[in-house]
Amino acid sequence: MDITSTQNPKIKHIVKLREDKRQRQKDNLILVEGFDELTLALSCGLIPQTLITAPELASKPLTFNSIETLTVSRAVFEKISYRDNPDGWLGIFSTPKVSLEEIKLSDPALVIVAESIEKPGNLGAILRTADAAKVDAVLVCDPRVDIWNPNVIRASRGAVFAMPVIEIKSPEAEAWIRSRKMRIVAATPSADEIYSNINMQESIAIAVGTEDKGLTDFWMQHADVKVQIRMLGKINSLNVSIATALMVYEALRQRDANFPA
Repeated sequence: MDITSTQNPKIKHIVKLREDKRQRQKDNLILVEGFDELTLALSCGLIPQTLITAPELASKPLTFNSIETLTVSRAVFEKISYRDNPDGWLGIFSTPKVSLEEIKLSDPALVIVAESIEKPGNLGAILRTADAAKVDAVLVCDPRVDIWNPNVIRASRGAVFAMPVIEIKSPEAEAWIRSRKMRIVAATPSADEIYSNINMQESIAIAVGTEDKGLTDFWMQHADVKVQIRMLGKINSLNVSIATALMVYEALRQRDANFPA
């Protein structure tokens, strides 16, 4: 076994990467924990610098001859893990870089704009929905959470690696959307139009904001159409990831005559 002490310098560095966005940015590194998430990252062409495994916890094999693999004790792995029940696999990767120019739009295009999302679980769930629906890209505008936060990766189940996900300022995102001839559909409880009543068969960018404040004035002013999801109870809004999923799948339903109602 390579490492049995939680005071090992490599282990201390991994803990910093897990906890500190600035450390991740400084080192240009991210952590991917979990067999399924690692498998998806690898299938998307990412190659880890280092794999770390705890044989006592790992029930599935994952080996690469050309990649450094460190075996650690259960106590050490639990120190670096950000999960309650770790499965004994963690990878250290260079931070993926994706540019707007790399986005390949379908016809009609479907893009998600996620503005100022602050909870890792919500952003991860949006990314998971985006992958499930084969959304062309997710533009994470003015984020309050790092898209490479380990808990975002976990909540997305690795979907963050499966499509273009770009941190971007709102004006730059809006300019790119316009250059691609897409309409902006803004989700807001104050809208008069119901989301399922509008035409989503053309190229669109669905814009969603925080649950407490919604979209900022910037996106409200630049929206081509504002829509709401009808709320029949006493609560005035849905979780942002649920709202995003409803709108994305409504677009799929309208575009595919064979899509189940």
